[in-house]
Amino acid sequence: MKKIKVIVMLVILIFICSIVTKAVLKFQYNKSNSELNRKVEEIIDKLPIKKVDVPDESSKVDKNQNGVADPIDIVNSARKEAEQETVYKDAYYVGGYPPDGEGVCTDVIWRGFKGINVSIKDLIDKDIKENMAQYKGVNGKTDPNIDFRRVLNQDVFFKKNCINLTTEFKEGDINNLKEWQPGDIIVFIEGYEHIGIISDKRDEDGIPYVIHNSHPHASEAKLSWFHNPIHGHYRWKY
Repeated sequence: MKKIKVIVMLVILIFICSIVTKAVLKFQYNKSNSELNRKVEEIIDKLPIKKVDVPDESSKVDKNQNGVADPIDIVNSARKEAEQETVYKDAYYVGGYPPDGEGVCTDVIWRGFKGINVSIKDLIDKDIKENMAQYKGVNGKTDPNIDFRRVLNQDVFFKKNCINLTTEFKEGDINNLKEWQPGDIIVFIEGYEHIGIISDKRDEDGIPYVIHNSHPHASEAKLSWFHNPIHGHYRWKY
């Protein structure tokens, strides 16, 4: 009996130490989006902590009938950018599209939507032509070679054509965490213009990852690593 009590106490002690270690590491390294931060988070993720289960409330619509829900098609298509570590390169391309293997944050978006056979370029070009005054970023002059690759233009388009959702992110709040579902679009404006796609991957705390491209290359990063105010959160109308 005494032996069992000792074992139970050891298990409890290990559990408490894991929680404390995790909390300390997060406090120490959560202030930057550095490579060190990522490596520390990878170690933290392997600690024996019970995972938080966040309900999957993403759409199950499968318009292309490939056996995969459309939001996951978007995620899988965008994830290829992270898997191949598409190099961050800000450049102008005749025809609009950068070659495979290079691009910026906005290229993750249109490449992701290719997974559901939606051409973001065609849709944005058309909307700008019909509603130019709404797009401050074009300065009254359209340029199909670059317009669809600007964060401000994508933001206007998604705000008009998607479901607008919360821009609050609350760690530890399941009701808030479940608002962030795979395939959602997240936009940052203040501080720097940036855009990404919410992944279907979450950490043990239920925090979703974001598929995005920022120097030096595309990657999946925890939403908690982004410290600028969230400007927009959109969900495609599947």
